[in-house]
Amino acid sequence: MKEKKLKKPILLSSKLRKKDPQSTPLTVNASNIDNDKVTENLECNINKLTETIGNTKDLIIRELIINHNPFIKGAACYVAGLVDEKLVSDFIIESLIEEPLEEYTEVQKNDLLDTLEKKILTVANVSVTNDWNNLIHALLSGKTILFIDGINQAIEGGTTGGEWRSIEEPTSEITIRGPKDSFNESLKTNISLIRRRIKSPHLRPEIFQLGTVSQTDVAILYIDGIANQKLIQEVKERLNRIEIDDILSEATIEELIEDSTFTPFPTIFNTERPDIVANTLVDGRIAIIVDGSPFALIVPTSFAQFFKAAEDYYQRYDFSTLIRILRYFAFSASLLGPSIYIALITFHQDLIPTTLVISLAAQREGIPFPAFIEALIMEITFEVLREAGVRMPRAIGQAVSIVGALVIGQAAVQAGIVSAAMVIVVAGTAISSFTTPSYNIAVAARILRFAMMFFAATMGLYGILIGLIILVAHLCSLRSFGFPYLAPFGPFILEDQKDGLFRFPLWARKRRTRLVNQNRPKRMAHGLKPSPFNQKEEVKDEV
Repeated sequence: MKEKKLKKPILLSSKLRKKDPQSTPLTVNASNIDNDKVTENLECNINKLTETIGNTKDLIIRELIINHNPFIKGAACYVAGLVDEKLVSDFIIESLIEEPLEEYTEVQKNDLLDTLEKKILTVANVSVTNDWNNLIHALLSGKTILFIDGINQAIEGGTTGGEWRSIEEPTSEITIRGPKDSFNESLKTNISLIRRRIKSPHLRPEIFQLGTVSQTDVAILYIDGIANQKLIQEVKERLNRIEIDDILSEATIEELIEDSTFTPFPTIFNTERPDIVANTLVDGRIAIIVDGSPFALIVPTSFAQFFKAAEDYYQRYDFSTLIRILRYFAFSASLLGPSIYIALITFHQDLIPTTLVISLAAQREGIPFPAFIEALIMEITFEVLREAGVRMPRAIGQAVSIVGALVIGQAAVQAGIVSAAMVIVVAGTAISSFTTPSYNIAVAARILRFAMMFFAATMGLYGILIGLIILVAHLCSLRSFGFPYLAPFGPFILEDQKDGLFRFPLWARKRRTRLVNQNRPKRMAHGLKPSPFNQKEEVKDEV
Protein backbone atom coordinates (compact mmCIF):
# COMPACT_ATOMS: atom_id res chain seq x y z
CA MET A 1 0.00 0.00 0.00
CA LYS A 2 1.38 3.30 -1.07
CA GLU A 3 2.04 5.56 1.90
CA LYS A 4 0.36 8.93 1.72
CA LYS A 5 1.48 12.10 3.40
CA LEU A 6 -0.53 12.43 6.59
CA LYS A 7 -2.17 15.68 7.45
CA LYS A 8 -2.28 16.80 11.05
CA PRO A 9 -5.22 15.11 12.78
CA ILE A 10 -8.20 17.31 13.51
CA LEU A 11 -8.31 16.96 17.28
CA LEU A 12 -10.61 18.71 19.70
CA SER A 13 -8.77 22.00 19.24
CA SER A 14 -9.09 22.10 15.48
CA LYS A 15 -10.82 24.93 13.62
CA LEU A 16 -13.56 24.46 11.10
CA ARG A 17 -12.92 24.44 7.38
CA LYS A 18 -15.01 25.99 4.63
CA LYS A 19 -14.96 25.03 1.00
CA ASP A 20 -16.76 28.06 -0.39
CA PRO A 21 -15.37 31.31 1.02
CA GLN A 22 -18.28 33.24 -0.53
CA SER A 23 -20.97 31.25 1.23
CA THR A 24 -22.57 32.49 4.44
CA PRO A 25 -20.82 30.82 7.35
CA LEU A 26 -23.05 28.52 9.39
CA THR A 27 -20.47 27.55 11.97
CA VAL A 28 -18.43 29.23 14.63
CA ASN A 29 -14.98 30.06 13.35
CA ALA A 30 -12.52 32.91 13.21
CA SER A 31 -14.16 34.43 10.14
CA ASN A 32 -17.48 35.23 11.81
CA ILE A 33 -16.13 36.23 15.24
CA ASP A 34 -14.24 39.49 15.58
CA ASN A 35 -12.16 38.23 18.46
CA ASP A 36 -11.61 34.51 18.88
CA LYS A 37 -10.18 34.92 22.38
CA VAL A 38 -11.83 35.29 25.76
CA THR A 39 -11.77 38.90 26.97
CA GLU A 40 -11.30 40.27 30.48
CA ASN A 41 -14.76 41.85 30.55
CA LEU A 42 -17.39 39.48 31.94
CA GLU A 43 -20.36 41.23 30.33
CA CYS A 44 -18.60 41.22 26.96
CA ASN A 45 -17.98 37.48 27.19
CA ILE A 46 -21.60 36.79 28.13
CA ASN A 47 -22.93 38.96 25.30
CA LYS A 48 -20.63 37.29 22.79
CA LEU A 49 -21.77 33.86 24.03
CA THR A 50 -25.46 34.69 23.67
CA GLU A 51 -24.86 36.13 20.20
CA THR A 52 -22.93 33.05 19.12
CA ILE A 53 -25.25 30.41 20.54
CA GLY A 54 -28.39 32.48 20.23
CA ASN A 55 -30.51 33.78 23.06
CA THR A 56 -32.16 30.40 23.56
CA LYS A 57 -33.89 29.14 26.69
CA ASP A 58 -31.67 26.08 27.01
CA LEU A 59 -28.55 28.28 27.41
CA ILE A 60 -28.29 28.77 31.17
CA ILE A 61 -26.10 31.62 32.46
CA ARG A 62 -25.77 31.60 36.26
CA GLU A 63 -24.10 34.78 37.46
CA LEU A 64 -22.17 34.40 40.73
CA ILE A 65 -20.37 36.51 43.31
CA ILE A 66 -17.24 34.50 43.92
CA ASN A 67 -15.81 36.80 46.58
CA HIS A 68 -16.72 39.98 48.44
CA ASN A 69 -13.36 41.43 49.49
CA PRO A 70 -12.28 42.25 46.91
CA PHE A 71 -15.48 41.96 44.88
CA ILE A 72 -15.22 39.25 42.22
CA LYS A 73 -17.99 38.41 39.75
CA GLY A 74 -18.28 35.32 37.65
CA ALA A 75 -20.75 33.40 35.50
CA ALA A 76 -21.29 29.64 35.03
CA CYS A 77 -22.71 28.84 31.59
CA TYR A 78 -24.07 25.52 30.34
CA VAL A 79 -26.66 24.08 27.97
CA ALA A 80 -29.59 22.37 29.65
CA GLY A 81 -30.05 18.77 28.60
CA LEU A 82 -26.38 18.29 27.74
CA VAL A 83 -25.09 18.44 31.31
CA ASP A 84 -25.70 16.64 34.56
CA GLU A 85 -27.29 19.51 36.46
CA LYS A 86 -26.56 17.85 39.81
CA LEU A 87 -22.84 17.97 38.98
CA VAL A 88 -23.13 21.64 38.05
CA SER A 89 -25.01 22.47 41.21
CA ASP A 90 -22.99 20.41 43.71
CA PHE A 91 -19.46 20.62 42.36
CA ILE A 92 -19.27 24.01 40.62
CA ILE A 93 -21.88 26.49 41.82
CA GLU A 94 -22.01 25.28 45.42
CA SER A 95 -18.21 25.09 45.62
CA LEU A 96 -17.85 28.68 44.42
CA ILE A 97 -20.47 30.03 46.80
CA GLU A 98 -19.41 28.10 49.91
CA GLU A 99 -15.65 28.59 49.49
CA PRO A 100 -15.03 32.39 49.52
CA LEU A 101 -11.56 33.56 48.52
CA GLU A 102 -10.98 35.79 51.56
CA GLU A 103 -7.22 35.74 51.11
CA TYR A 104 -7.40 36.86 47.48
CA THR A 105 -5.57 40.14 46.71
CA GLU A 106 -4.66 42.01 43.55
CA VAL A 107 -1.14 40.68 43.82
CA GLN A 108 -2.49 37.15 43.58
CA LYS A 109 -4.62 37.89 40.53
CA ASN A 110 -2.60 35.67 38.23
CA ASP A 111 -3.03 32.78 40.65
CA LEU A 112 -6.83 33.01 40.85
CA LEU A 113 -7.56 30.55 38.08
CA ASP A 114 -5.01 28.12 39.50
CA THR A 115 -6.66 28.43 42.93
CA LEU A 116 -10.11 27.79 41.49
CA GLU A 117 -8.90 24.88 39.41
CA LYS A 118 -6.91 23.10 42.13
CA LYS A 119 -8.57 24.11 45.42
CA ILE A 120 -12.14 25.24 44.91
CA LEU A 121 -13.82 23.37 42.06
CA THR A 122 -14.43 19.74 42.99
CA VAL A 123 -15.58 18.50 39.60
CA ALA A 124 -13.29 15.79 38.23
CA ASN A 125 -12.29 17.20 34.84
CA VAL A 126 -11.20 20.86 34.85
CA SER A 127 -9.15 22.75 32.25
CA VAL A 128 -8.38 26.38 31.33
CA THR A 129 -8.71 27.86 27.85
CA ASN A 130 -8.86 31.26 26.16
CA ASP A 131 -9.70 30.03 22.65
CA TRP A 132 -13.28 30.85 21.78
CA ASN A 133 -13.71 27.98 19.29
CA ASN A 134 -12.63 25.42 21.87
CA LEU A 135 -14.89 27.04 24.44
CA ILE A 136 -17.98 26.85 22.19
CA HIS A 137 -17.29 23.23 21.33
CA ALA A 138 -16.83 22.36 25.00
CA LEU A 139 -20.10 24.11 25.88
CA LEU A 140 -22.03 22.22 23.18
CA SER A 141 -20.38 18.97 24.28
CA GLY A 142 -21.91 19.19 27.74
CA LYS A 143 -19.23 21.04 29.69
CA THR A 144 -19.82 24.01 32.01
CA ILE A 145 -17.90 27.22 31.23
CA LEU A 146 -16.87 29.54 34.06
CA PHE A 147 -16.04 33.18 33.20
CA ILE A 148 -14.26 35.38 35.77
CA ASP A 149 -14.49 39.16 35.55
CA GLY A 150 -11.08 40.67 34.92
CA ILE A 151 -9.47 37.48 33.56
CA ASN A 152 -9.12 36.72 29.85
CA GLN A 153 -9.37 32.96 30.32
CA ALA A 154 -12.25 30.60 31.08
CA ILE A 155 -12.50 27.35 33.00
CA GLU A 156 -14.08 24.25 31.44
CA GLY A 157 -15.68 21.80 33.87
CA GLY A 158 -16.50 18.26 32.81
CA THR A 159 -20.20 17.98 33.60
CA THR A 160 -21.38 15.99 30.57
CA GLY A 161 -24.61 14.16 31.30
CA GLY A 162 -28.21 14.24 30.22
CA GLU A 163 -30.37 11.34 29.13
CA TRP A 164 -28.65 8.39 27.47
CA ARG A 165 -29.93 4.95 26.59
CA SER A 166 -28.61 2.40 29.05
CA ILE A 167 -26.35 -0.49 28.05
CA GLU A 168 -28.64 -3.20 26.74
CA GLU A 169 -28.45 -6.58 25.03
CA PRO A 170 -27.50 -6.48 21.33
CA THR A 171 -30.50 -6.50 19.01
CA SER A 172 -28.84 -7.38 15.69
CA GLU A 173 -26.13 -9.81 16.89
CA ILE A 174 -27.73 -12.07 19.48
CA THR A 175 -25.71 -14.92 20.98
CA ILE A 176 -26.62 -17.78 23.31
CA ARG A 177 -23.29 -17.82 25.09
CA GLY A 178 -21.21 -14.68 25.54
CA PRO A 179 -21.45 -11.10 26.85
CA LYS A 180 -24.86 -9.46 26.70
CA ASP A 181 -23.79 -5.81 26.54
CA SER A 182 -23.75 -3.61 23.47
CA PHE A 183 -22.79 -0.08 22.48
CA ASN A 184 -25.13 2.84 23.02
CA GLU A 185 -25.17 6.40 21.64
CA SER A 186 -22.57 7.80 24.08
CA LEU A 187 -19.01 7.95 22.76
CA LYS A 188 -17.48 7.92 26.25
CA THR A 189 -19.53 4.89 27.26
CA ASN A 190 -18.54 3.00 24.13
CA ILE A 191 -14.83 3.68 24.68
CA SER A 192 -15.16 2.59 28.30
CA LEU A 193 -16.76 -0.70 27.23
CA ILE A 194 -13.67 -1.45 25.15
CA ARG A 195 -11.27 -0.35 27.90
CA ARG A 196 -12.94 -2.76 30.31
CA ARG A 197 -11.93 -5.58 27.99
CA ILE A 198 -8.51 -4.29 26.94
CA LYS A 199 -6.72 -2.85 29.96
CA SER A 200 -3.50 -2.35 28.06
CA PRO A 201 -1.88 1.10 28.33
CA HIS A 202 -1.14 0.82 24.61
CA LEU A 203 -4.82 1.17 23.66
CA ARG A 204 -4.97 4.52 21.88
CA PRO A 205 -8.28 6.37 21.40
CA GLU A 206 -7.89 9.51 19.26
CA ILE A 207 -10.83 11.90 18.94
CA PHE A 208 -11.55 13.94 15.80
CA GLN A 209 -14.18 16.52 14.97
CA LEU A 210 -15.99 15.94 11.69
CA GLY A 211 -18.87 17.87 10.15
CA THR A 212 -18.59 21.61 9.69
CA VAL A 213 -22.07 22.12 11.16
CA SER A 214 -22.63 19.11 13.41
CA GLN A 215 -19.05 19.06 14.79
CA THR A 216 -19.46 15.38 15.67
CA ASP A 217 -16.85 13.67 17.80
CA VAL A 218 -15.36 10.66 16.03
CA ALA A 219 -12.89 8.34 17.75
CA ILE A 220 -10.46 5.89 16.22
CA LEU A 221 -9.10 3.13 18.47
CA TYR A 222 -6.07 0.94 17.95
CA ILE A 223 -3.40 -0.79 19.98
CA ASP A 224 -0.03 0.89 19.60
CA GLY A 225 2.64 -1.64 18.70
CA ILE A 226 0.18 -4.11 17.19
CA ALA A 227 -1.67 -2.03 14.58
CA ASN A 228 0.19 -1.22 11.37
CA GLN A 229 1.39 2.41 11.41
CA LYS A 230 0.71 2.81 7.68
CA LEU A 231 -2.84 1.62 8.26
CA ILE A 232 -3.29 4.13 11.09
CA GLN A 233 -2.03 6.93 8.85
CA GLU A 234 -4.34 5.83 6.04
CA VAL A 235 -7.38 5.92 8.33
CA LYS A 236 -6.48 9.40 9.59
CA GLU A 237 -5.86 10.61 6.05
CA ARG A 238 -9.27 9.44 4.87
CA LEU A 239 -11.00 11.01 7.86
CA ASN A 240 -9.15 14.28 7.29
CA ARG A 241 -10.44 14.40 3.71
CA ILE A 242 -14.06 14.44 4.86
CA GLU A 243 -15.61 17.88 4.42
CA ILE A 244 -19.36 17.69 4.94
CA ASP A 245 -21.91 19.64 6.94
CA ASP A 246 -23.16 16.82 9.14
CA ILE A 247 -21.94 13.48 10.48
CA LEU A 248 -24.97 11.97 12.19
CA SER A 249 -24.06 8.28 12.09
CA GLU A 250 -21.26 5.88 11.29
CA ALA A 251 -22.97 5.08 7.96
CA THR A 252 -22.02 8.54 6.65
CA ILE A 253 -18.35 7.95 7.42
CA GLU A 254 -18.51 4.42 6.00
CA GLU A 255 -19.77 5.71 2.68
CA LEU A 256 -17.13 8.46 2.51
CA ILE A 257 -14.03 6.39 3.34
CA GLU A 258 -14.73 3.00 1.74
CA ASP A 259 -12.47 1.86 -1.11
CA SER A 260 -15.21 1.02 -3.59
CA THR A 261 -18.71 2.46 -3.72
CA PHE A 262 -20.11 0.65 -6.74
CA THR A 263 -20.33 -2.81 -5.21
CA PRO A 264 -23.10 -4.62 -3.33
CA PHE A 265 -20.57 -6.05 -0.88
CA PRO A 266 -19.70 -4.08 2.26
CA THR A 267 -15.96 -3.35 2.50
CA ILE A 268 -16.15 -2.02 6.07
CA PHE A 269 -17.40 -4.19 8.91
CA ASN A 270 -19.84 -2.78 11.45
CA THR A 271 -20.90 -4.20 14.80
CA GLU A 272 -22.69 -3.17 17.99
CA ARG A 273 -20.80 -5.65 20.19
CA PRO A 274 -17.77 -4.38 22.18
CA ASP A 275 -16.33 -7.90 22.48
CA ILE A 276 -16.04 -8.16 18.69
CA VAL A 277 -14.33 -4.76 18.56
CA ALA A 278 -11.88 -5.79 21.30
CA ASN A 279 -11.06 -9.01 19.44
CA THR A 280 -10.38 -7.19 16.18
CA LEU A 281 -8.23 -4.56 17.92
CA VAL A 282 -6.03 -7.28 19.38
CA ASP A 283 -5.75 -8.70 15.87
CA GLY A 284 -4.29 -5.39 14.66
CA ARG A 285 -7.32 -3.73 13.11
CA ILE A 286 -8.71 -0.23 13.78
CA ALA A 287 -12.13 0.70 15.14
CA ILE A 288 -14.03 3.90 14.31
CA ILE A 289 -16.75 5.03 16.73
CA VAL A 290 -19.09 7.98 16.14
CA ASP A 291 -20.75 9.90 18.93
CA GLY A 292 -24.49 9.34 18.71
CA SER A 293 -24.28 5.95 17.00
CA PRO A 294 -24.43 2.51 18.68
CA PHE A 295 -22.36 0.86 15.94
CA ALA A 296 -18.59 0.74 15.45
CA LEU A 297 -16.74 0.40 12.13
CA ILE A 298 -13.86 -2.08 11.78
CA VAL A 299 -11.14 -1.61 9.14
CA PRO A 300 -9.76 -3.36 7.25
CA THR A 301 -12.17 -6.24 6.80
CA SER A 302 -12.56 -9.24 4.54
CA PHE A 303 -15.34 -11.31 3.01
CA ALA A 304 -14.77 -14.07 5.57
CA GLN A 305 -15.22 -11.63 8.47
CA PHE A 306 -18.94 -11.31 7.73
CA PHE A 307 -19.48 -15.02 8.35
CA LYS A 308 -17.84 -15.02 11.78
CA ALA A 309 -20.15 -14.60 14.74
CA ALA A 310 -19.09 -13.66 18.26
CA GLU A 311 -20.51 -16.96 19.47
CA ASP A 312 -17.98 -18.88 17.37
CA TYR A 313 -15.32 -18.08 19.96
CA TYR A 314 -17.49 -18.95 22.97
CA GLN A 315 -18.49 -22.43 21.76
CA ARG A 316 -16.34 -25.47 21.06
CA TYR A 317 -14.29 -25.26 17.88
CA ASP A 318 -15.90 -28.33 16.24
CA PHE A 319 -19.43 -27.00 16.67
CA SER A 320 -18.35 -23.50 15.56
CA THR A 321 -16.72 -24.95 12.43
CA LEU A 322 -19.90 -26.84 11.54
CA ILE A 323 -22.07 -23.75 11.98
CA ARG A 324 -19.65 -21.59 10.00
CA ILE A 325 -19.68 -24.01 7.06
CA LEU A 326 -23.47 -24.04 7.30
CA ARG A 327 -23.47 -20.23 6.98
CA TYR A 328 -21.46 -20.39 3.75
CA PHE A 329 -23.83 -23.04 2.38
CA ALA A 330 -26.87 -20.97 3.38
CA PHE A 331 -25.37 -17.87 1.73
CA SER A 332 -24.87 -19.86 -1.49
CA ALA A 333 -28.46 -21.14 -1.29
CA SER A 334 -29.73 -17.60 -0.72
CA LEU A 335 -27.79 -16.39 -3.74
CA LEU A 336 -28.40 -19.27 -6.16
CA GLY A 337 -31.57 -21.06 -4.98
CA PRO A 338 -34.15 -19.55 -7.36
CA SER A 339 -31.71 -19.32 -10.26
CA ILE A 340 -30.82 -23.03 -10.07
CA TYR A 341 -34.52 -23.92 -9.98
CA ILE A 342 -35.20 -21.70 -13.00
CA ALA A 343 -32.29 -23.23 -14.96
CA LEU A 344 -33.36 -26.81 -14.22
CA ILE A 345 -37.03 -26.26 -15.02
CA THR A 346 -36.37 -24.22 -18.19
CA PHE A 347 -33.29 -25.84 -19.79
CA HIS A 348 -32.06 -28.90 -17.93
CA GLN A 349 -35.05 -31.11 -17.11
CA ASP A 350 -32.89 -34.17 -17.84
CA LEU A 351 -30.85 -33.44 -14.68
CA ILE A 352 -33.94 -33.85 -12.47
CA PRO A 353 -35.07 -37.34 -11.37
CA THR A 354 -37.96 -38.63 -13.45
CA THR A 355 -40.43 -38.88 -10.58
CA LEU A 356 -39.68 -35.32 -9.48
CA VAL A 357 -39.97 -34.03 -13.06
CA ILE A 358 -43.44 -35.55 -13.38
CA SER A 359 -44.48 -33.98 -10.04
CA LEU A 360 -43.13 -30.55 -11.02
CA ALA A 361 -44.77 -30.74 -14.44
CA ALA A 362 -48.11 -31.56 -12.82
CA GLN A 363 -47.76 -28.58 -10.48
CA ARG A 364 -46.90 -26.24 -13.32
CA GLU A 365 -49.84 -27.33 -15.45
CA GLY A 366 -52.02 -24.29 -15.97
CA ILE A 367 -49.38 -21.78 -14.72
CA PRO A 368 -49.53 -18.86 -17.21
CA PHE A 369 -46.01 -17.54 -16.57
CA PRO A 370 -42.57 -18.95 -17.28
CA ALA A 371 -40.41 -19.96 -14.31
CA PHE A 372 -38.44 -16.69 -14.36
CA ILE A 373 -41.56 -14.46 -14.13
CA GLU A 374 -43.00 -16.81 -11.52
CA ALA A 375 -39.86 -16.52 -9.37
CA LEU A 376 -39.68 -12.77 -9.91
CA ILE A 377 -43.26 -12.31 -8.67
CA MET A 378 -42.65 -14.36 -5.54
CA GLU A 379 -39.29 -12.74 -4.74
CA ILE A 380 -40.67 -9.21 -5.07
CA THR A 381 -43.70 -10.14 -2.99
CA PHE A 382 -41.53 -11.58 -0.25
CA GLU A 383 -39.24 -8.52 -0.24
CA VAL A 384 -42.29 -6.28 0.16
CA LEU A 385 -43.54 -8.40 3.06
CA ARG A 386 -40.13 -8.38 4.70
CA GLU A 387 -39.84 -4.60 4.43
CA ALA A 388 -43.37 -4.16 5.75
CA GLY A 389 -42.57 -6.37 8.73
CA VAL A 390 -39.50 -4.27 9.54
CA ARG A 391 -41.24 -0.88 9.23
CA MET A 392 -44.44 -1.74 11.05
CA PRO A 393 -44.71 -1.51 14.85
CA ARG A 394 -42.83 -4.34 16.52
CA ALA A 395 -45.94 -5.73 18.24
CA ILE A 396 -47.68 -6.54 14.95
CA GLY A 397 -44.89 -6.40 12.36
CA GLN A 398 -43.70 -10.01 12.66
CA ALA A 399 -47.21 -11.40 12.88
CA VAL A 400 -48.36 -9.49 9.79
CA SER A 401 -45.31 -10.53 7.75
CA ILE A 402 -45.64 -14.22 8.66
CA VAL A 403 -49.42 -14.37 8.18
CA GLY A 404 -49.15 -12.32 4.99
CA ALA A 405 -46.55 -14.70 3.53
CA LEU A 406 -48.64 -17.77 4.36
CA VAL A 407 -51.90 -16.33 3.09
CA ILE A 408 -50.46 -14.84 -0.10
CA GLY A 409 -48.42 -17.95 -0.86
CA GLN A 410 -51.38 -20.29 -0.39
CA ALA A 411 -53.72 -18.00 -2.35
CA ALA A 412 -51.22 -17.68 -5.22
CA VAL A 413 -50.92 -21.48 -5.50
CA GLN A 414 -54.68 -22.01 -5.41
CA ALA A 415 -55.22 -19.26 -7.98
CA GLY A 416 -52.76 -20.94 -10.34
CA ILE A 417 -50.38 -17.97 -10.50
CA VAL A 418 -47.34 -19.83 -9.11
CA SER A 419 -46.53 -23.45 -8.39
CA ALA A 420 -46.15 -24.93 -4.92
CA ALA A 421 -42.52 -25.85 -5.68
CA MET A 422 -41.70 -22.21 -6.40
CA VAL A 423 -43.17 -21.15 -3.05
CA ILE A 424 -40.96 -23.73 -1.33
CA VAL A 425 -37.86 -22.52 -3.18
CA VAL A 426 -38.50 -18.85 -2.38
CA ALA A 427 -39.28 -19.61 1.27
CA GLY A 428 -36.14 -21.70 1.66
CA THR A 429 -34.08 -18.95 0.03
CA ALA A 430 -35.49 -16.38 2.45
CA ILE A 431 -34.78 -18.55 5.49
CA SER A 432 -31.22 -19.10 4.29
CA SER A 433 -30.63 -15.36 4.09
CA PHE A 434 -31.34 -15.05 7.83
CA THR A 435 -28.47 -17.34 8.85
CA THR A 436 -25.65 -14.90 8.12
CA PRO A 437 -24.47 -13.02 11.24
CA SER A 438 -24.06 -9.75 9.31
CA TYR A 439 -27.09 -8.02 7.85
CA ASN A 440 -25.01 -6.24 5.18
CA ILE A 441 -23.73 -9.40 3.52
CA ALA A 442 -27.27 -10.82 3.45
CA VAL A 443 -28.43 -7.69 1.61
CA ALA A 444 -25.71 -8.28 -1.00
CA ALA A 445 -27.07 -11.78 -1.64
CA ARG A 446 -30.61 -10.41 -1.95
CA ILE A 447 -29.50 -7.89 -4.59
CA LEU A 448 -27.38 -10.32 -6.61
CA ARG A 449 -30.10 -12.98 -6.50
CA PHE A 450 -32.08 -11.12 -9.17
CA ALA A 451 -29.05 -10.88 -11.47
CA MET A 452 -28.37 -14.61 -11.11
CA MET A 453 -32.05 -15.33 -11.91
CA PHE A 454 -31.68 -13.35 -15.14
CA PHE A 455 -28.54 -15.29 -16.13
CA ALA A 456 -30.33 -18.58 -15.39
CA ALA A 457 -33.41 -17.60 -17.42
CA THR A 458 -31.33 -16.71 -20.48
CA MET A 459 -28.56 -19.34 -20.53
CA GLY A 460 -29.40 -21.92 -17.88
CA LEU A 461 -26.59 -23.41 -15.81
CA TYR A 462 -24.06 -21.90 -18.20
CA GLY A 463 -25.42 -18.47 -17.38
CA ILE A 464 -25.13 -19.20 -13.65
CA LEU A 465 -21.52 -20.26 -14.19
CA ILE A 466 -20.78 -17.04 -16.10
CA GLY A 467 -22.40 -15.01 -13.32
CA LEU A 468 -20.31 -16.78 -10.68
CA ILE A 469 -17.11 -16.13 -12.63
CA ILE A 470 -17.97 -12.42 -12.85
CA LEU A 471 -18.85 -12.39 -9.15
CA VAL A 472 -15.58 -14.02 -8.05
CA ALA A 473 -13.56 -11.72 -10.31
CA HIS A 474 -15.33 -8.73 -8.77
CA LEU A 475 -14.60 -9.99 -5.24
CA CYS A 476 -10.93 -10.46 -6.12
CA SER A 477 -10.75 -6.85 -7.33
CA LEU A 478 -12.14 -5.36 -4.12
CA ARG A 479 -9.92 -3.84 -1.44
CA SER A 480 -10.60 -2.79 2.12
CA PHE A 481 -8.17 0.00 2.99
CA GLY A 482 -5.74 -1.50 0.50
CA PHE A 483 -6.01 -5.08 1.80
CA PRO A 484 -7.40 -7.89 -0.42
CA TYR A 485 -11.09 -8.33 0.32
CA LEU A 486 -11.16 -12.05 -0.48
CA ALA A 487 -8.24 -12.96 1.78
CA PRO A 488 -7.38 -15.54 3.07
CA PHE A 489 -8.97 -17.37 0.10
CA GLY A 490 -7.57 -15.10 -2.57
CA PRO A 491 -4.68 -14.67 -2.10
CA PHE A 492 -4.57 -18.05 -0.39
CA ILE A 493 -2.86 -17.80 3.01
CA LEU A 494 -2.43 -21.17 4.68
CA GLU A 495 -1.89 -19.84 8.20
CA ASP A 496 -5.06 -17.72 8.11
CA GLN A 497 -7.19 -20.72 7.07
CA LYS A 498 -7.28 -21.65 10.76
CA ASP A 499 -9.87 -18.91 11.25
CA GLY A 500 -11.38 -18.68 7.79
CA LEU A 501 -13.79 -21.33 6.55
CA PHE A 502 -12.91 -23.40 9.62
CA ARG A 503 -12.42 -22.47 13.25
CA PHE A 504 -9.38 -24.23 14.64
CA PRO A 505 -8.83 -24.57 18.41
CA LEU A 506 -7.36 -21.51 20.09
CA TRP A 507 -4.06 -23.25 20.86
CA ALA A 508 -3.58 -23.88 17.10
CA ARG A 509 -3.99 -20.19 16.14
CA LYS A 510 -0.71 -18.85 17.43
CA ARG A 511 -0.44 -15.97 14.93
CA ARG A 512 -2.52 -12.96 14.02
CA THR A 513 -3.92 -12.33 10.56
CA ARG A 514 -0.87 -12.15 8.34
CA LEU A 515 -1.89 -9.42 5.91
CA VAL A 516 -3.24 -7.12 8.64
CA ASN A 517 -0.50 -7.50 11.23
CA GLN A 518 3.20 -7.93 10.61
CA ASN A 519 4.56 -6.01 13.60
CA ARG A 520 3.70 -8.63 16.21
CA PRO A 521 2.41 -11.71 14.38
CA LYS A 522 2.72 -13.95 17.43
CA ARG A 523 -0.33 -13.83 19.70
CA MET A 524 0.32 -16.67 22.15
CA ALA A 525 3.11 -18.84 23.51
CA HIS A 526 3.94 -22.29 22.17
CA GLY A 527 3.15 -25.44 24.09
CA LEU A 528 -0.40 -24.51 25.06
CA LYS A 529 -1.92 -27.59 23.46
CA PRO A 530 -3.80 -29.56 26.13
CA SER A 531 -2.24 -32.92 26.98
CA PRO A 532 -4.05 -35.88 28.57
CA PHE A 533 -3.51 -36.60 32.25
CA ASN A 534 -0.79 -39.21 32.72
CA GLN A 535 -2.19 -41.48 35.40
CA LYS A 536 0.81 -43.85 35.54
CA GLU A 537 3.29 -41.09 36.33
CA GLU A 538 0.97 -39.73 39.04
CA VAL A 539 0.72 -43.14 40.70
CA LYS A 540 4.50 -43.56 40.47
CA ASP A 541 5.06 -40.20 42.18
CA GLU A 542 2.70 -41.15 45.02
CA VAL A 543 4.58 -44.43 45.60
